[in-house]
Amino acid sequence: MFKKPMTLKQKNAWYGVLFASPLIFGMIMLFILPLIQSFRYSLSSLDMVEGGFEVNYEGFANYTSLFTDNPDFPRTLVESVVTMVVNVPLIIIFSLFAAVLLNQKFRGRPFARAVFFLPVILASSAIANMDISSFVGGGAIGTGNGEEGSGVLQSFELSEMMLESGLSPVIVDYITGAVDRIYEIISSSGVQILIFLAGLQSISPSLYEASKIEGATGYESFWKITFPMVTPLILTNLVYSITDTFSSNQINLLISETAFQVFDFGLSAAMSWVFFLCVGLILAISVGLISRKVFYYD
Repeated sequence: MFKKPMTLKQKNAWYGVLFASPLIFGMIMLFILPLIQSFRYSLSSLDMVEGGFEVNYEGFANYTSLFTDNPDFPRTLVESVVTMVVNVPLIIIFSLFAAVLLNQKFRGRPFARAVFFLPVILASSAIANMDISSFVGGGAIGTGNGEEGSGVLQSFELSEMMLESGLSPVIVDYITGAVDRIYEIISSSGVQILIFLAGLQSISPSLYEASKIEGATGYESFWKITFPMVTPLILTNLVYSITDTFSSNQINLLISETAFQVFDFGLSAAMSWVFFLCVGLILAISVGLISRKVFYYD
């Protein structure tokens, strides 16, 4: 009996698998195997012996020690999650706002786009290790330590104005905190701005022309055309921003110090796995909630 020929959809699916096969092979060889080894280390204690190290199985003792004998890890983990929850929405909102502005036609648009991407270069490891305060005049950027009158980014007047207008203190604290962290938000938004710009330029101009003929305002065009069309990119930038926020924070430094200064590799591996599971859970919840509202234009 002759085998039924594959449909075009099935052929395209197999072409996709063939195209992704180098990545799949690389993940198995360079990611999956070290991941299994790391989990093995998290259940063991590593003792340095002559010619290498000895692995002694300890069960879940390292995981228990993280939350009973180590006061730094739970506190640092909670601080990292709170920082992500506060910063990621601000980064997404600012990136979309900046991308919409940079997508308009005006003189010097290429230069303006380069300026907004410049913080990505300045945030590289070589420059990130330098003292930024020496370039901006000491206390020009608020450090959040509560010292009054220490910088131009302090937002006392803004806070008083919003409180007098009747806004909730929670909203006021969130907005003023965003103002005080404006440098951090801008420096983390370069890649997201580029992604949003690519999405905005792919929207068909005929949609805006039709809305203009129907008498839609710019505000209505944004919420009825622009925003729905970029919702897939909002999901993409959300995943990228969460991953980027967790890739450089204090908990990574704590894990590194535990491994290479304290030489407790088993405890360090347990920290890494708890951190990995927290990041995976946050990503799963975020993607699950946002993907329901994503609009795909066919």
